Amino acid sequence: MRFRHPDGTTVHLAYCTNVHPAETLDGVLTQLRDHCEPVRRRLGRDRLGIGLWLARDAAHALVTDPSALRELRTELDRRGLEVVTLNGFPYEGFGAEKVKYRVYRPDWTDPERLEHTTALARVLTGLLPDDVTEGSISTLPLAWRTGYDEADAEKARTALLTLAERLDALHELTGRSIRVGLEPEPGCVVETTGDAIAPLTAIAHDRIGICVDTCHLATSFEDPHTALDALTTAGVPVVKSQLSAALHAEHPHLPEVREALAAFDEPRFLHQTRTATAAGLRGTDDLGAALAADALPDGAPWRAHFHVPLHAAPAAPLTSTLPVLQAALTRLVGGPHPLTRHLEVETYTWQALPPALRPRARTQLADGIAAELTLARDLLTDLGLKELP
Repeated sequence: MRFRHPDGTTVHLAYCTNVHPAETLDGVLTQLRDHCEPVRRRLGRDRLGIGLWLARDAAHALVTDPSALRELRTELDRRGLEVVTLNGFPYEGFGAEKVKYRVYRPDWTDPERLEHTTALARVLTGLLPDDVTEGSISTLPLAWRTGYDEADAEKARTALLTLAERLDALHELTGRSIRVGLEPEPGCVVETTGDAIAPLTAIAHDRIGICVDTCHLATSFEDPHTALDALTTAGVPVVKSQLSAALHAEHPHLPEVREALAAFDEPRFLHQTRTATAAGLRGTDDLGAALAADALPDGAPWRAHFHVPLHAAPAAPLTSTLPVLQAALTRLVGGPHPLTRHLEVETYTWQALPPALRPRARTQLADGIAAELTLARDLLTDLGLKELP
């Protein structure tokens, strides 16, 4: 979906396909048929943007076989779909029964992360619509925090500088500019937008910036306006933003709240949980650990890294951080000029929701994704952006 900002800029809205497990190119092609096109049809659109997730095997097939890349591009066009952004954070196995800490490997100290991201950039130049010259890729925020030292930081910095050089060369070769954004996430080396400033200003390259995920922003209790103003002041480009909402518990000391939270403690993904205290942010790596006795102070609200559907906040006594998303979006695209032109709805946890809330068929999942995109569309038009055909 495309929108015209009052300054004349085109802003792209997509939904991320990491909600549909697929490790191979055949799996990706099946996604387009079974999920993406049905969402487009529900929205009554001739064209729908998707934030494509390409696992290692799919990316390798596309970058090594020009005919495979042409086939994917043809299939996108045929089904009324377009790609301006890729999710390069998960490397493989994101649809596995247990993902947890595996999603952070390989990290930016491993040469394979650089090679994979380079491959994604090359693929994206071949997928961009004919009238679009800029693409974006989100990636993990350097590494998971444990065991990360100065030597690792230097490896990661060198890898990102090499990536920047490759992106420059790709632009020279193709005329298409690909930018990569580190995506701050609780528990990682770069947990907050503030943590991103030092490593990104050390690189100081306009093709390497930040991806602002509004679920992660909220989980870390960051104020959107303060965070985005700091990035602007530091000259850190917002390459893209993922529109997502975290799980919010206003009164975590109450037994009924603990019981409601426990329903979201599931085995596939990490659900880092945080609370803001006078001494600073406190947290656990997973929701189950937070629910253990005395693991976290419970005199103030808790937030958990669980991407809940944008249009359907959990039932009381829980809610979502949709207001944080709205505040962030206002700052991102509600001003005289947009801070980013790529927006991506990213609720990958539909099948991890408590059983009663999970979609029971592909049709229900498509309905839910379409409802999320409708909400995002309405937020954008309320900010003065005009939906384009």
